[in-house]
Order: sequence, then C-alpha cells, then structure tokens
Amino acid sequence: MKNLSQVISDVQTAINFSGAVLVQDGNSPASTASFGFSNRVDQVKNNAETRFGIASGCKLFTAIAICQLVEDSKLTFDTRLRDCLDVEFPSFSEEITIHHLLTHTSGIPDYFDEEVMDDFEELWMERPMYHIRSLRDFLPMFQNEQMKASPGENFHYNNAGYILLGLIVEQASRMEFTDYVEEHIFKRAGMTNSGYFSFDQLPTNTATGYIDLPDGTWKTNIYSLPVKGGSDGGAYITVNDMAMLWKALFGQLLLKEDTLAILLTPHAQVNETGYYGYGVWIKKEAAQVSKYHVMGYDPGVSFHSAYYPGTQTIAVVCSNKSEGAYDIMQAIEHRDGSAIL
Repeated sequence: MKNLSQVISDVQTAINFSGAVLVQDGNSPASTASFGFSNRVDQVKNNAETRFGIASGCKLFTAIAICQLVEDSKLTFDTRLRDCLDVEFPSFSEEITIHHLLTHTSGIPDYFDEEVMDDFEELWMERPMYHIRSLRDFLPMFQNEQMKASPGENFHYNNAGYILLGLIVEQASRMEFTDYVEEHIFKRAGMTNSGYFSFDQLPTNTATGYIDLPDGTWKTNIYSLPVKGGSDGGAYITVNDMAMLWKALFGQLLLKEDTLAILLTPHAQVNETGYYGYGVWIKKEAAQVSKYHVMGYDPGVSFHSAYYPGTQTIAVVCSNKSEGAYDIMQAIEHRDGSAIL
C-alpha cells in the first residue's frame, strides 16, 4: 500500500485538512497520519492518539446498546415506544416501535430537521447549550410536536429518534446512557481512550473543534454544541479506538452472530445504492454490500469511518474542522486509481 501521507497529501493541501487518519487492510499493520492542530492557539499538533468528536458517527453505539438489551431480553425490536419509555408524547403515534426509531422511519418530529435548518448553531440561540447536559434536556424541543409521517412510511434522518433510544437504554438498563456505552461497548472493545466528555471537563490530548469563517478568522465550537454528547451524537474517539470498534463488532465481541446480522441488515432504502441498518449506513453494489459506514458532521467536527467486507479494510477519518473528512475518505477509497470497495 502506498504511504498514507502520499495518498492523501494532494487533498490535504487543497482543503487544509486538520485531523487524523487510519487505514488498515485486513490483518496488515494499520497506517496512520495526522495533520493540523488540536489547539491552534498553542500550536499543539494532532496525532494518532488525539481524541476527536464524531457527532452522529456514534449513533452506531446507541444501536449496539439497544441490540445488547434485546439479547438480554429487556427489549425487543418490536417493542412499542409507549411500552418501554415512561414519557408522555401527546401527539405521537402509538404504533412507533424501537425498530422504527433505529431506522429513522418513526415519523416523529426532530429537534433539528436538516431539511429545514442548515445551521446547527441556531438551536442554541434561545436555549443555551450549557443547559443541555442530559438526554431528558432535549425532550421539550420535540415531545409536544405533531408527527411528520406515519411510522414505517418513509426514511427521514432523525436525531430525536436516537435521543429516545438513549432514554430507552437508560430505563431498561438503569444506567446513565453514557455510562452504559462506556462500560458495555468501549470497555469490551478495548477503546481505552474514548468517552463522552463535557466541554468544560475535556481530558488531555482532545482536539478543539474549529469553525473557519469567511473572512479568514475562526472560532471554536464550544458555544455551538450541547455541553455533553449523548445517544444521537457527541462521543470522542481516537482513530485507533474506532478501528477497535469495527474489529470488536465483526469479531462478535459486542453482539451475537444473529443479532449482528439484524443490525447489519439493510432495513431502509435511502437512495439507489444506499441503505440504513441499525445505526449504520450500508452501500450495496450488484446486490452485494460493499461497505458499512458511519459519519458525523457538527460545527467544528467532521468524521467518516467504514468497514469494507470484501477486503476487510477499515478506514477512519477524524477532523476538528466542519469539513474535510469526506474528501479524505474519497482519496483513501480511490488510492492507486481504483476503489477499495
């Protein structure tokens, strides 16, 4: 394999990418590269062990947690929302199931509708982000709104649905959601450097997220996101830890074979080649799955990671800028002039 820095150097120069990258082909040693600064003020460079926020990339963790609770017979995928969460939703359909929430087909209103709003920062103008420290803090933003569609009617990406899944995890496990994931997923997978950290209590070697402004200046994202991540996004990982997650998942360290197969099933079709399983995007070509992938974008955060079953390749791209991860991932997938899909 080409030196990873050579593969992405042209793209990195063009977009001034800031972050860390990992590529591992099968059982070969992983190749890593890092660029830019985790702290621009003090000129601290990003490295392979830097912790990065991954925004919605961690919806997969939420789906794994639900699947584990199904394995423990505390839930089923057909369990209705009204039967597993002690919260009132006056206008929600009584037919919403956990399956609907996992696949973005519940039809419930979202607290951030990406088809209506394009600036996540707008959410915190009237509701200060420093008040958003638990999953229940999100409820007033959507629980009294009207349904957008009937359950199962169509796919519509929905952050609020994953907030509800996190609350279901808390009620079924009697643990705080973030504690559950750290104990039953991160620890099992060997993800020793990952976690859900508050902006005001970040550990060492954690990248600050940066928002570049049109006039050439920049600001950090500390006032642009909830103070602590949860079940719809906001965990911090290293590129090595994300690779460990894929290995643990496909090595059946987190889920049994039958449950894993359900999580990886293309449940909802998104476009011609794109599907959604439980917390994971799926690309199919010629009726075969070419990759399982997750992604996340927030102000000051961009993230892509994928597992390619045909070659057993793992790719992880973390950035502490609002854009860049997609471009680097494209360069990795088409290295040597051919796709690794």
